[in-house]
Amino acid sequence: MATFSAPKIVSSRKDFDDSYTLSRYLETGGYIALKKALGMFPEKVAAEVDAASLLGRGGAGFPAGRKWSMLRKSPISYLVVNGDESEPATFKDHYLIERDPHQLIEGVVIASYALQVSQAFIFLRGEFALGLERVQQAVNEAYAHGALGSKIFGSDFSLDIVVHPGAGAYICGEETALLDSLEGFRGQPRLRPPFPAIAGLYARPTVVNNVESIASVPAIIDRGNEWFQSMGTEKSKGYTLYSLSGHVAHPGQFEAPLGITLRELLELAGGVRAGHQLKFWTPGGSSTPMFTAEHLDVPLDYEGVSAAGSMLGTKALQIFDETTCVVRAVLRWVEFYKHESCGKCTPCREGTWWLVQIMKDLEAGKGTEEDLTKLLDLCDNIAGRSFCALADGAVAPIISSLKYFRDEYIQHLNQGGCPFDPIASTLFETAGA
Repeated sequence: MATFSAPKIVSSRKDFDDSYTLSRYLETGGYIALKKALGMFPEKVAAEVDAASLLGRGGAGFPAGRKWSMLRKSPISYLVVNGDESEPATFKDHYLIERDPHQLIEGVVIASYALQVSQAFIFLRGEFALGLERVQQAVNEAYAHGALGSKIFGSDFSLDIVVHPGAGAYICGEETALLDSLEGFRGQPRLRPPFPAIAGLYARPTVVNNVESIASVPAIIDRGNEWFQSMGTEKSKGYTLYSLSGHVAHPGQFEAPLGITLRELLELAGGVRAGHQLKFWTPGGSSTPMFTAEHLDVPLDYEGVSAAGSMLGTKALQIFDETTCVVRAVLRWVEFYKHESCGKCTPCREGTWWLVQIMKDLEAGKGTEEDLTKLLDLCDNIAGRSFCALADGAVAPIISSLKYFRDEYIQHLNQGGCPFDPIASTLFETAGA
């Protein structure tokens, strides 16, 4: 039995089949926080979020309140919600978009009031067909309910929201590439500075926040920053959604305070699938350095994961047991990043192509041990040399897999193929005999 009981805060309506409807949202306390916020000074609302120490849930963990304070005062400013969730095995925003869109909208209105912006945009991944439908339906219901539009709930504050579907590019998860796409251009990261808070959408001051970050705002306003700070760790406050997938008995979304360990989450998910044991896992998606079974008790907060040599990222925990070929898994990830490179930066555009070629040879058992040194040298020439973090994400699984599983790479070379491939293993045994 799990010793930890997962809270239900941003996922409090998960057990209702009609959780996405306005009627259900109102029955479960919806829009109470907005009415409370409208009775406060905008600066007080912003200060409450800042005092809660809400760290951005999009991956970087930048304090949301500090990002709000950076917005340059201007007659025209914007709030943009980043819902282009594209990191492999990350499903938390997708879940919130489909299951509780009114919570997101309430967070958008509260954040917009705190920032004193009159126009907000929700940018959603184009493949989220059901999510797009439900968010747009929720926006329409919010207008009819008086929670959007002119003089919201009888106040002097007005706000319009535009729901914008993306075109399915991973790179648009990067905030400046998202802004380019929102403006109708090809999604490519911008050179910074200037940062979006100075010159963002249409060259106007803009705050870009992740879906989960914004969805957390209503609870903070409703219950107060001290309540939020009572959960989590010293530097990583509050709760969050962890996405567990792969070789676990019950994959899914698990809401928990920051600082929980994978060992505890696995108890909630029924453990690694029966008859098998953990081999390696990612703490924050495939763009973060992998961990092994020795990291089961690492606190899953920003400082704990960083101290152990990885990043919390989007909290996408992919679990792999002993039947998985780590070389093949890394190859698939690198192929993804090569495909999704926007091509703007030479180290990323050319480097990811070469990474795939070398990884293919290694997975097929071709080459020599010197190719491993060449692979690491190539990674060193890619990381930190591009406009965005895509290139860093492409090399992270390679470097970490060689750190923990170098012998498996060498086994591929010695055997002349993948030891996890039944056909190759049979050929190897026959040749050895």
